[in-house]
Parts: sequence; C-alpha cells; structure tokens
Amino acid sequence: METDLHALLRPLRVWDPDVTDLRPFDPDTAPPTPLPLFTSWFADAVAAGQPEPHTMSLATVDGQGEPDVRIVMLHGADADGWSFATHRSSRKGRALGTHPYAALAFYWPVLGRQVRVRGPVTAAPAQESQADLHARSTGALAAALTGRQSEELSSLEELRRASRTAWDRARENPAEPSPTWTLYRLHPRTVEFFQGDAERRHVRLEYRRTEFGWSRGLLWP
Repeated sequence: METDLHALLRPLRVWDPDVTDLRPFDPDTAPPTPLPLFTSWFADAVAAGQPEPHTMSLATVDGQGEPDVRIVMLHGADADGWSFATHRSSRKGRALGTHPYAALAFYWPVLGRQVRVRGPVTAAPAQESQADLHARSTGALAAALTGRQSEELSSLEELRRASRTAWDRARENPAEPSPTWTLYRLHPRTVEFFQGDAERRHVRLEYRRTEFGWSRGLLWP
C-alpha cells in the first residue's frame, strides 16, 4: 500500500516539550562578536545531548547560478572562520572554485536553536589541508583516498572494491596524502542566532561585519 505523505505530516509537531528545552535568550547579554556565542551554544547543544551537533547544511551556487545544499561536518571555528573539508574535484568543490561564497546552517532541535553563517570561502594551503585530514580517523582517510566524489558510479560492487583498497592503504600508511582533499574556511559576513519560543515569539539576533567590526540587530521571526 502506498504511504500517504500528508497523513504522516499532519500530526507532526516541532519542539515537543518532553524532548525540547526552549531556553530564554536575551540578546542584550550577547557578546560583541559572534564566535563566543556560537561556542557557547555549541557547548549547550553537546551538553543537552543533541545528536551530531557538529553537522551542518552547506549551501553553494555553481557557475550556472544553480543552488545546491548538503550536510557536512564542521571541522572548526575560530577567528579565521568556520571550516569544513571536501575534495576540490567534488561537486561542491567545483562550485566553490567557481563561486567562492557559501552559507552554513546548524539546527539543534533539542534546544530549538539555529545558527546561520554566510560569507566568502577560501581554500587552505595543501599542507594544512592534509594535516587536517590526517588528524581525523582512519575511516575519514579511507573515504578521502577512495575519492571520485560526485562522479557517476557504475555499481555498488565497484564502490566496495575501491573502498577496500582505500582502507588497506589508510591502515598501512596513516600519512598517505589525498591530493584533492581541501580544507575550506567560510569567513562570516553575517551570523544569525535563532532561539525558538513556544509562543512563536522567536528571537533572531544577526551579527553583521562592517568596516569597523561587528554590528548587531534583531530580525522579525
């Protein structure tokens, strides 16, 4: 029997009070720059048991102006920006090579919180990119060595063979390079913090980078 999508959607609700802690957020107490608040909210998400709080949506635009979005993993955030990695030959790597601007979105439903980051993107030098890769797990290296991300695949058996070979290489040489693997940094121009509210009076605080530093302002929900 065919599943009725609308029947599944109708009873669903967001922010069930049994599993979601909608905390008050006073934007007047927010720090003057966004990174400390992001770090604090990230720590809150971890402490609240949010699964995979380091995953985020990455949106890019290709050379034809067509948008794309996918889930990637945060590799770090500091004064230089928010970082993630991929093959520069992948679909998102090619898009960033053509249009080096992107947006990130974090969603932590256990707290009813979102963080959105937008800005230009730069690629780290090859040595730094490889160091980032080799600081990760054997599985991460094996996946990077498998390569050919976003290319057409003829069969799952072809993937299994390539993956087995890559795992063997990763175990035998944990320092083996993956030449196309690239660490990217998004340098934020805007960072928005969204705190959900049970009465739908959501608080949205946006940081905007100016020539004089960061400014802050509220947005209507």
